[in-house]
Amino acid sequence: MPVTIQPVAPTKSELRKYVKFQIDLYEDNPYFVPPLIFDEVNTLLPDVNPAFDFCEAQSFMAYRAGRPAGRITAIINHQLNEKTGRREARFGFVDFVDDPKVSEALFAAAEDWARAHGATEIIGPMGFSDMDHEGMLIEGFDEMGTMATIYNYPYYQTHVERLGYEKDTDWVEFRIKVPDKVPDKMTRIAKIVMQKYGLKILKYTSTKKIKAEYGEALFKLINEAYASLYGYSALSDRQINYYVDMYLSLVRLDYISVVVDNDGKLIGIGISIPSLSEALRKAKGKLFPFGWWHLLRAIRGKNEVVDLLLIAVKPEYQNLGINSLFFYDLLNLYIRDGVKWAESNLELEENLHVQSQWEYFERRQHRRRRAFRKKL
Repeated sequence: MPVTIQPVAPTKSELRKYVKFQIDLYEDNPYFVPPLIFDEVNTLLPDVNPAFDFCEAQSFMAYRAGRPAGRITAIINHQLNEKTGRREARFGFVDFVDDPKVSEALFAAAEDWARAHGATEIIGPMGFSDMDHEGMLIEGFDEMGTMATIYNYPYYQTHVERLGYEKDTDWVEFRIKVPDKVPDKMTRIAKIVMQKYGLKILKYTSTKKIKAEYGEALFKLINEAYASLYGYSALSDRQINYYVDMYLSLVRLDYISVVVDNDGKLIGIGISIPSLSEALRKAKGKLFPFGWWHLLRAIRGKNEVVDLLLIAVKPEYQNLGINSLFFYDLLNLYIRDGVKWAESNLELEENLHVQSQWEYFERRQHRRRRAFRKKL
């Protein structure tokens, strides 16, 4: 059957169709966690997402015999290219049926657009920044996904490799068993580190207060801590303001650990959230009429799984045992609330220092995902 490619206009109505294609493709898959449609649409809208201040993008839909069969977004992050000196494009938000003609046509459209905009190579799956989903799943297809990660069918890897894409980097993920008590060694280390460096852990009960005191500083710290990581694009002031409002209104405040020095300067942040995977599956991409209720119950009610969204520590304090403070603080809360498992989310496979922090716990590496690169 013939395959046609159509550019997607950056309007809410057209982007809703684009986002809905993914949800329909995985409708019967028990491991796929759908995004909230409005949130995904806003990410792709130039007049909403501040990443478009320094990025340009074009989304495409594939049709086979007149029916939707695939989607892809080509992105150029000019800010990151200026930093690295590369002429690099990204592909992201990619999904397609198991038909080589569809994937070939989709990627050809993205690559042609990238060349026309001066790119000499393309990588992905990546979004506009690290706040977007990244990495194609290549192991762990029978594991429930998380709100922060991509789920895709196993055939995706075969398709992109057939098109000449090669491994650029891998991320691994761990499922960690929450112990019955905080390990004594971890408690000792945390207390020693706090005393030695004059640090303390702050807890908040007011979203307004944490936003006012550390909201902006939190994301600036992420910029510092993640600056050298693969493909990291520093968040602009407009992005920081955008994400402060988005994320700090969603998270559960007692599952945030804020570490400061004696002068109140932010040294580290640990953010976790009760798993929203089951709630998002029930919501099926929609907040209304009942999606909000499922999400609220997941955040405030009993939940046996927690997602470890991020840990960020100022570069000069890294490798000094600061991470022990987050576990010392948060593990007690998980145990109190009956949490059984924690999801690590993405860690670069070569980042053995980060992975070593799980040595205290029973765990298994249960997912792997990959970024691919191709010369244009």
